[in-house]
Amino acid sequence: MWQEAIVVCIVAAAVLHAAGKYLPAAWRRRIVAALTRCGASEARMAALFKTAPSCTDGCASCGSCSSEPAPPLEAVDAKRVIKVHARPGK
Repeated sequence: MWQEAIVVCIVAAAVLHAAGKYLPAAWRRRIVAALTRCGASEARMAALFKTAPSCTDGCASCGSCSSEPAPPLEAVDAKRVIKVHARPGK
């Protein structure tokens, strides 16, 4: 009995960790909103799912008001180039 309860707790923690890390941000915001409507603390759920607590107010601007400008496209593309050199004689 105790072993099953411990396994359930471990699996639940693993699911929460995976949800907070690998789900898309929009899904995480929806989960936080749903849990908040069920009575959970918005600040705790936002911290658990790694979203801003104000993302559930419906303003639709989450993540768009960062103070840091995006890097130029040329700088990003320059890092992703894979150079291929042909070997002579093959």
